[in-house]
Amino acid sequence: MDKIPMTRAGAIALETELKHLKAEERPAIIKAIAEAREHGDLSENAEYHSAKEKQSFIEGRIKELEGVISLAEVIDPSKLSGSIKFGATVTLVDEDTEAEKTYQIVGEYEASIEKGLLNIKSPIARALIGKEEGDSVEVRTPGGDKFYEILKISFS
Repeated sequence: MDKIPMTRAGAIALETELKHLKAEERPAIIKAIAEAREHGDLSENAEYHSAKEKQSFIEGRIKELEGVISLAEVIDPSKLSGSIKFGATVTLVDEDTEAEKTYQIVGEYEASIEKGLLNIKSPIARALIGKEEGDSVEVRTPGGDKFYEILKISFS
């Protein structure tokens, strides 16, 4: 399997979620299933079925996180420089609206557009890779083509 690139912060967040699921969520759902089982007939016990469904979700998420963490390749952006690549923090200006946006290009499992963490596989990130400060980029979006100018690149 291929390594999964991620920042130190992304790796820590996934490890924290995994510990929470194993130490708190898993024991709590086991207890909830045991309590629901005590209520009798399982075929008509909504609490039991709900708890089993939640247990299935938790166990699936634990397996997913363990897999991702085992394949993680933690990259320290502060040791990088030059053109835009994984880990870069990029400030862009929309050439139509003059709105400035700042994104950090991160791995798939740590991406959050609300937090300014851009998935490396996203159209914007793919358009930015390899570009320099001052370059203009065209990004194909479902709403039409967008044009951005790269104002600043930093690695921190």
